[in-house]
Amino acid sequence: MANPWLSIIGIHPSGLDALSAAARRDLDDASVVFGSPRHLELAQVGARGQLWPVPFSVEAVLALRGRNRVAVLVSGDPFHFGAGASLARHLQVGEWRNHPQPSTFSWIAGALGWSQEQTHCLGLHARSFEHLTPLLAEGERFICLLRDGAAAQGIAAWVHDQGWGASRMWLVSQAGSDAQQMRAGTAEELALSLADDPMPAPVAAAFEASGGNGFVQVPGRGIEAFAHDGQITKSPVRAMTLAALAPRSGERLWDLGAGSGSVAIEWCLAGGKALCVEQHAERAARIALNAARYAVDLQVLQGDSLALLERLAPTPAAVFVGGGFDRALFDALRARLHAPWRLVVNAVALETQALLMELQRQHGGQLLQLQWSEAVALGRMQSWQAARPVVQWLWQS
Repeated sequence: MANPWLSIIGIHPSGLDALSAAARRDLDDASVVFGSPRHLELAQVGARGQLWPVPFSVEAVLALRGRNRVAVLVSGDPFHFGAGASLARHLQVGEWRNHPQPSTFSWIAGALGWSQEQTHCLGLHARSFEHLTPLLAEGERFICLLRDGAAAQGIAAWVHDQGWGASRMWLVSQAGSDAQQMRAGTAEELALSLADDPMPAPVAAAFEASGGNGFVQVPGRGIEAFAHDGQITKSPVRAMTLAALAPRSGERLWDLGAGSGSVAIEWCLAGGKALCVEQHAERAARIALNAARYAVDLQVLQGDSLALLERLAPTPAAVFVGGGFDRALFDALRARLHAPWRLVVNAVALETQALLMELQRQHGGQLLQLQWSEAVALGRMQSWQAARPVVQWLWQS
């Protein structure tokens, strides 16, 4: 398209003076300009200005497609945690012109002398601080865009509460402008000082993690990493289960009879998405809490796996059944799923183990018996205590 109808313009706190000539020209030509109150004021667009809908939506912009010259104002680089990608998802290449400015990440990284490609850059405007959890490790650097001034104190307190209170932290308001403010201290110090003296928005936080315990990066995390009532896949079995499930980035798992959700959560931490079905209400609620703790892409449904099977979507790449497996569920899964998929079932009960051996004879797949013992106290000495053996069946359609 030789003459795009939409201009996506990154605007800096310095306002019009920081815009390129091309961006200024597209702004002047627009009959409607969308933006936040702060951006519209910086751009001095007067009656042409229209506020973004709350909650945020691009529908008002798309409604003017092809009928008006439209500009949208965002902070910094529109396609780096900005509205650019949300708009482009509905458009054809060539319908817009992009006018990026240096992002808040760029300004802060430059001020601190940090290499941007070696820094975790996150937009936490509408996401929980728990998105940081899997990334936390000694010496890792973070720059986080925040929702408002109150969130500056919130992130400092959260980092401290996670055991990283000694981390050096910088809070930056209006990054890159003449009005820029920066406060430095440890996360613990800033959490206390900001309670009485908040930072003005827009604000971002930068910190270098120090003093805590880094997040374990492999499956088989200890059972203390999850809230549970004892119904949880133990660490050694979970590590073997994840190896059998073989998660790949972006793939979806159905975890049927999910218990604590530990298998599904570790699948998500490996880069996937998951849906858990659990018939007990308390356990279903506990799965949701565990998922929130690690900010993973996981949906929870309460009910019987077989009864809910027709309602489950989208189609998974893998299915794990840790409890409640029987032939009826296997037959229903085979009837329901037609794309290539893989199934892993763990069984402790002898009856279910016998069924898995029968199914393996009929349909093939890999059958394992997992056994291990733990050293436990025996008076003043120790002895081996055997765990119940688990039979694991891996089958691929």
